[in-house]
Amino acid sequence: MTFDPIRIGIIGVHPDQGWASSAHIPALKALPQFKLQALAHHQEDVAKAAAEKFDIPSYHFSTHDLVNDPEVDMVVVTVKVTRHRDAISKAIDAGKKVFSEWPLGVNLAEAEALRDLAREAGVSNFIGLQTRSAPAFRTMRTLISEGFVGRVLSATMIGSGIVWGHEMSDGFEYTLDPDNGAGMLQVPFAHSLDGLLDALGQRVVDHVCTLSNSRHTIRLSNSGRNVPLSVPDQILLSARLSDGTALMSHFRGGLCQGTNFHVEVNGTEGDLLLTSPVGYVGIGGTRLQGARNGAPLEDMDIPPEHDMHAAVGAPAQNVAIQYARIANDCFRGTSNAPTFDDARDLHALIAALARGGSWH
Repeated sequence: MTFDPIRIGIIGVHPDQGWASSAHIPALKALPQFKLQALAHHQEDVAKAAAEKFDIPSYHFSTHDLVNDPEVDMVVVTVKVTRHRDAISKAIDAGKKVFSEWPLGVNLAEAEALRDLAREAGVSNFIGLQTRSAPAFRTMRTLISEGFVGRVLSATMIGSGIVWGHEMSDGFEYTLDPDNGAGMLQVPFAHSLDGLLDALGQRVVDHVCTLSNSRHTIRLSNSGRNVPLSVPDQILLSARLSDGTALMSHFRGGLCQGTNFHVEVNGTEGDLLLTSPVGYVGIGGTRLQGARNGAPLEDMDIPPEHDMHAAVGAPAQNVAIQYARIANDCFRGTSNAPTFDDARDLHALIAALARGGSWH
């Protein structure tokens, strides 16, 4: 059975920067199940330049025009989260399939509203929780389910936020407003926690979470301004999962010379260790090791079925794997790609962590 490619329209494409150009476009170009049909950017010269660079047939200067383009089947939303509600709502109203980058909304209420809107309209919807697609996390999930570590006893995760350290680009200044829902808690920490929980096949049932600031100001590298660091740069989580597994996590802003990403799963019969030189596993350089019954750690092979589309490189590979899952869901009726329902649940967890934590 053959299918016509799903025609994609992306909102928020710049020719030289951004997640769309570095991850989504390389991923989509590697997959015959999709066709890059259109893009939108509010600046005419930017839209035209991006369309020419990436060989995309049409471009628009407004969200309204893109979502109503009859040649577009699925709208991909890659703008700042503060603009998600407007873009996603318009795509749903136009009856289009929607793939939104995470976070779905600036808060739980907005995420629930968008989830409900998509449900009522009956449109297919997907959320960019691509850490679940990372080959090392997928392999870890398989090994755990097959009993490599025996019964899981505990999981530990240490991470660096990359941003929210000593300085950041002026382009990230909007993340310092807590109302924008784009801080370290909502983005790298949420992505990483979601990937780990998916690998474990568990959910959080009890937790203690502390959010704090070790830094009180941050330098904006382009303008040289020092501004208040008004979102947490330290996240400390202690949790019990649905099967009784103990989970501990510490995320800190910026990068360090030591451990930037470390996930350890300890079981009755073995251990798994996933590391990366940067704070987010989607950037690349991931290493998975394992050991059983007291033997030393050794590198674990990533099976080919988990390491698809490696040729596109990081960070596009994880996104390509997620798009492949979306294609299967659309064409074959599977339910493997995360949806707005998953986004709502993760938003609810992050909101609970924020409410249950202390703020210093």
